[in-house]
Amino acid sequence: MHRRYRRRRTALLLSAAIAAAPLLTACGNDAHPGAAAVVGDQRITVSQLENRVNEVRAAQRAVVSDEAQYAQAVSRTGSLTRDTLHGMVLDRVLHQAAQDAGITVSRKEIQEMRSGLEQQAGGAKALETTWLQEYGVAPARLEENLRLQLEAQKLAAKLGTDTTQPEFWKALSEASEKLDIDLNPRYGSWDVQKSGRVDAKTPWVREVSAPDAPQTA
Repeated sequence: MHRRYRRRRTALLLSAAIAAAPLLTACGNDAHPGAAAVVGDQRITVSQLENRVNEVRAAQRAVVSDEAQYAQAVSRTGSLTRDTLHGMVLDRVLHQAAQDAGITVSRKEIQEMRSGLEQQAGGAKALETTWLQEYGVAPARLEENLRLQLEAQKLAAKLGTDTTQPEFWKALSEASEKLDIDLNPRYGSWDVQKSGRVDAKTPWVREVSAPDAPQTA
């Protein structure tokens, strides 16, 4: 597998992806009103999801002042809300799998990883911009993402594999099953075997762009 693809897949595994922020015209999950998802005994509220989406959008706006470039960035990312929720749930799945394996990550390890990446990227600001543009991680979430990257690396190493191999994803699948993930139907459903969100086949659910966001195709 191509090295860049592996790197991108791993980063997307551990973070919310960048995209436009749609409003969905569908009823919520009556079993969990106000929840975008329930992961174990924790709720991810619609408000929390919207805040995370807004963080990415605000960070994008801060680094792209030209309207045409901003519109282009939005057009390349057409499902931020759903992709962000996928990332938020998968982050918790990975953390659960790491805990089950007895894996911990120290503050020092995060700082060392960040320092190394900053050197490669050409500075702290360059690293933040890269993580935002490539992986949809807002600057405020960078160290949180790096912690998850380290958890993934340590989990894969303990399993004697890497993050692209079935053994790694099997561990995430077991964590998914343990957490009994329940997504609000408007965002699809969670596939335990794949440890990923899948869209519900509901053609009557349509996405409407937020009033202050550019329209997407």
